[in-house]
Amino acid sequence: LRSRGIHNVFHASLLRIHEPNDDRLFPGRTDSQVLLSDEHTAGLEPEWAVDRILTHKGKARESVFQLQWRSGDKTWLPYREVSHLAPLKAYFDAVGINDIRSLP
Repeated sequence: LRSRGIHNVFHASLLRIHEPNDDRLFPGRTDSQVLLSDEHTAGLEPEWAVDRILTHKGKARESVFQLQWRSGDKTWLPYREVSHLAPLKAYFDAVGINDIRSLP
């Protein structure tokens, strides 16, 4: 802890009882919606769970894709960061192409 700059002693008044996530206050924030489980990552670092790819901009390997996460958020990521994701294959099937070079 000290190497990370965290003090190893805390006053008891700073401690609180753990309360699990309240889905009414923070919907869509359960671990299964945000992180892939160990069986999906096969010993790698845990990855954020992508629900599907909505659209793209650009051509071929210079494309950026709009992802919808299982938590409901939407973000844009370049091809190099989504090339390994399973939803990319589903997106290619929906667009009617086989690989990134055919992307219109």
